[in-house]
Amino acid sequence: MSVVSMTIAAEGSSAPAERAAPNKWARWTRPALGLVLPVALAAVWEFIVRMGWSTGRLAPPPSVIFATFVDLAESGELQRHTLVTLERVAAGFGCGVVVATIVGAASGYSPVIRRLLDPSLQGLRAIPSIAWVPLFVLWLGIFEASKITLIAVGVFFPVYLGVMGAIQSVDRKLVEVGRAFRLSDVQMVRRILLPAVLPAYVIALRSGLGLGWMFVAAAELLGASEGLGYLLLDGQQLGKPAEIVAAIVAFAVVGKATDWLIALAAAPFLRWEDVVRQE
Repeated sequence: MSVVSMTIAAEGSSAPAERAAPNKWARWTRPALGLVLPVALAAVWEFIVRMGWSTGRLAPPPSVIFATFVDLAESGELQRHTLVTLERVAAGFGCGVVVATIVGAASGYSPVIRRLLDPSLQGLRAIPSIAWVPLFVLWLGIFEASKITLIAVGVFFPVYLGVMGAIQSVDRKLVEVGRAFRLSDVQMVRRILLPAVLPAYVIALRSGLGLGWMFVAAAELLGASEGLGYLLLDGQQLGKPAEIVAAIVAFAVVGKATDWLIALAAAPFLRWEDVVRQE
């Protein structure tokens, strides 16, 4: 082996080791980068209030909000309300995803079913979430069933559209290749349709989850004795802006955490993608 080839081989073997250290740090620095903007805005607002340029009565500074979080956590209210809201979102999300996946897959695969169902579903999609509340309360009562149904409705439409659109956008050449290799229907779904649909399906799940969090707030604001939405309403009725903002921040934190869990769970199934990623 020549000296040049040995040098190239040595450099090639050391390259992964050199890249490992930056990648290890990047794993932690990239998520932390998303905290820069909210932390900076919080610091600016804290500074403005402490300088006396604003009273902070209606828009409390971060220090007051943090103290409110501590008080709610010590009393156990924060954990109780958060768990109740999480249970409602989980139940509504699960129901909405199952129904939307089945209906979306059928509509995307069958033109007849799509022509039969899609116009009505598109009309229902335009109905505001708040309009469903009195009807669900009348049908299902004021307890959990009406709230979970409302969340499921919010989750249904983005997942349905995502699944149907993903199936319709599958490259025809891929299907023709599968037929050329005489794949069965099950093999066609497992080896061609499912991998092609999965990236769009994950995005649809994340969109549906976001709407689920929006719909649970609407459900809890209009008839609930527990939950983060109830905490919002309680802060409004008692004139506690810090409690209102604390509930909003809790919504943001828990919602982002659940979205991150979906992305994390889906990552192993999307490693095959050969796409451009912004590092």
